[in-house]
Amino acid sequence: MRRHTVSQYRILLGRSRGTVMALGLGMLSLAACKNETTPAEQTPAVVPAAEGAAAEAKPAADAPGAAAAADEATACTEYADKICKAAGDSAEACTATRTVSTILPPKACVAAVAEVQYSIDKLGDMRKPCVDLVDKLCKDLGEDTKTCAMVRSRTGQFPVAQCQSMMGDYDKVIGELRAMEARNKPLAAEMVTKQQGTDAPSFGPADAKVTIVEYSDFQCPYCSKAAETAHKIKEKYGDKVRFVFRQFPLSFHQNAMPAAQAALAAAEQGKFWEMHDKMFANQNALGREDLEKYAQEIGLDMSKFKAALDNSTFKEKVDSDQKLGESVGVQGTPSMFIGAERIENPIDFDAVSAQIDAALAKAGE
Repeated sequence: MRRHTVSQYRILLGRSRGTVMALGLGMLSLAACKNETTPAEQTPAVVPAAEGAAAEAKPAADAPGAAAAADEATACTEYADKICKAAGDSAEACTATRTVSTILPPKACVAAVAEVQYSIDKLGDMRKPCVDLVDKLCKDLGEDTKTCAMVRSRTGQFPVAQCQSMMGDYDKVIGELRAMEARNKPLAAEMVTKQQGTDAPSFGPADAKVTIVEYSDFQCPYCSKAAETAHKIKEKYGDKVRFVFRQFPLSFHQNAMPAAQAALAAAEQGKFWEMHDKMFANQNALGREDLEKYAQEIGLDMSKFKAALDNSTFKEKVDSDQKLGESVGVQGTPSMFIGAERIENPIDFDAVSAQIDAALAKAGE
């Protein structure tokens, strides 16, 4: 299951990247069409036959046709190499040209090499729809915004056809990006205080200079990766930071809500993190019997635990966490914050660690 998000821009970014084989073929065809007579069609020089033997015509060693014939074996590779050098190995024009060059006649490639500068000059025109899209988006978003920076760094990966499609659906795209920018803005001080409250399971001292808050779903595969991040944070930073865990079970995960309530039932008995680890280690087994099994394994009072699940004792608290998450822009899991700032990729410990280090330095730690 992918991380749940409604960002149209990220949806478009995640689509399979198309090839532009026809475009690459057109480049080669245009180059070939510019030569009215190919070297192989020129009249070959004739070498006299030996006396008494039948006359035989063959190309002279220095004739243009002989040079062309010698080049045919490598012409297609040479043409693709020149295009890729100009466009960049990761560019779609490079990928398309290498693909198309494998099916073209060698003579066409010979002609294309002779006119390769024509194709190189056209590379800029190919990317113009994406350049125009980026410029328009950043003008409307603001050049100094985080979302504009993301657009500039990622749109270069998009196929031209995708850029054209996004321009055709511009109002929707800019709307999604503006919503993304709003979510990327630092949280208001009162919201920071609220989500860092003591009403949720946590580790680390209450007076830590840096507090991290995570919204998670026990059935979400990416959340299990974020759980590994949480353990690494505890190992590396110890008492320097505080980590708060809030419930955000997604509606399409059947066992996420019962698991969230089970976690809080364990927290009531001082065993939240033990239950947290059990459930993330067994995400495919979160039914009622499984939850009771884990509760028994970590030493919970089973009568209290079962009563909490039977009576939905902690459902209201789970709902409260979800509403709080929604109020700070959480739309998927895992979502993580350091102070007022959202963490872009909670499962990348190195990136999270860099943000923690920056926050600690700012706090004078």
